[in-house]
Amino acid sequence: MAEPMTAPPPPYDVIVIGGGVNGAGVARDAAGRGARVLLVEAGDLAQGTSSASTKLIHGGLRYLEHYEFTLVREALKEREVLWGIAPHIVRPMRFVLPYRDGLRPRWLLRLGLFLYDHIGGRKMLPATRSIDLRKHPAGAPLETRYVRGFEYSDGWVDDARLVLLNARDAADRGARIRTRTRAEAMRVEKGLWVVEATGANGRSYSFTGRSLVNAAGPAVLDVQRLASAPPDFGMRLVRGSHIVVRKLFDHDYAYFFQLPDGRIFFAIPYERDFTLIGTTDADHQGSLADIQASAGEIAYLCEGANQYFRAAITPADVVWTYSGVRPLIEDGSGRPEAATRGYRIDLDSDEGAPLLTIYGGKITSYRHVAEEAVDALAEVVPALKGKRWTGASPLPGGDFPADGAATLKAEYRLAHPFLPAATIDRIVKAYGTDARRWLGGAQDWDALGGEIAHGLSAAEVEWMATREWAQTTDDILWRRSKLGLHFSDADVERLAECLGAITAKPAPPEKSSPRT
Repeated sequence: MAEPMTAPPPPYDVIVIGGGVNGAGVARDAAGRGARVLLVEAGDLAQGTSSASTKLIHGGLRYLEHYEFTLVREALKEREVLWGIAPHIVRPMRFVLPYRDGLRPRWLLRLGLFLYDHIGGRKMLPATRSIDLRKHPAGAPLETRYVRGFEYSDGWVDDARLVLLNARDAADRGARIRTRTRAEAMRVEKGLWVVEATGANGRSYSFTGRSLVNAAGPAVLDVQRLASAPPDFGMRLVRGSHIVVRKLFDHDYAYFFQLPDGRIFFAIPYERDFTLIGTTDADHQGSLADIQASAGEIAYLCEGANQYFRAAITPADVVWTYSGVRPLIEDGSGRPEAATRGYRIDLDSDEGAPLLTIYGGKITSYRHVAEEAVDALAEVVPALKGKRWTGASPLPGGDFPADGAATLKAEYRLAHPFLPAATIDRIVKAYGTDARRWLGGAQDWDALGGEIAHGLSAAEVEWMATREWAQTTDDILWRRSKLGLHFSDADVERLAECLGAITAKPAPPEKSSPRT
């Protein structure tokens, strides 16, 4: 007797290539407008550039001197939007900009900060003010020659979790998220895109879709070539490197510093015990699979910090470095720091199978970029019927007021008194209200499957593995959390054992489960 024939699955309305912030943003927006969405990512979510940023939601003060007023205005408007939809992973931060003799004059800095305060529709963030560094808390760690400065507002973001939560929301709205699945061939057949891909286990997959979105970040041109659609302009790959050292100051302010070569860099409080310093701007010529801070970049950042802080640092003091490659539109700029941080969205529907490509962009503007991209797709993909919605709908766990983190921490302290204050703080900043779902009614570590190390429980690891696509210890320690800065080799080994036991379990029959 012949086997009954099964009908092939219907094509996706939108296939997104790339699991960085732009790709996850497009997947979320399109899924929320009623489309069947597939996101394909060769590695882990946010494994590349989107987890290697300076962790800022900012307008880009330095871009004003390159006359990028539209770019800055757009990013400034997004600061409070993102704070509103993700108050757990986005928070306001005050920055101190010391005035330095011989560099940009004080009146120019004040003018730039005046524009920064007024062109972006600021409502909740406090305004710029002049400060006396001899009396301000941020002045104490600085050399005594820095007397005057300015204090202004921008925002902090957990960049990798921003990507992750966009993917989570997309999956909760029916999207399929395929990590560690590399797209290797793309073609149009009978008006549909066919994407051939290979999983980490060597298994081959074939996906069909009515439209294709190339959101591959630094690999955007490689994906264009796979789709047989080379662009008519180039991209400039610029490496930004950061260093992390033991904390250089004990307050909550961040610093914006100028250097004599015209560049700027930040020094930011990081993970309670550390200071994050960055970033550099260097043209990247090597492989995208091997992006590391050079010895020269590390020395440059140390030397820059030593021009401001009383406590000198050397490369030997660096406990961690990370680097990312920014895909910038080639605009002929001589210096990499002067290249535009703008973006371009191209839609090609000549063959009846739309291909939309996102070139460039910055993490602060991702939601707006995704919105524009889906608006463009909606003109040629009938399933995209909904209106714009992502600016008013919270990301998972972000359904509490922008100033409500303290209240949420108090709730968790009362419900789970065994948790240390530092762990509660980390949990709120990572999960917001979603932590209720894996904390349950736990009254001790045993109820959470035991503590692995530094406040990480088996229950939290299981949440990361089953709801956040975590497959390796690096996924957990360096992207879903930054606990890698605290974990010893023995701690990592215990985590690996716990993760192995969890991933060996059968996947739950939930359609939006990351394991599907």
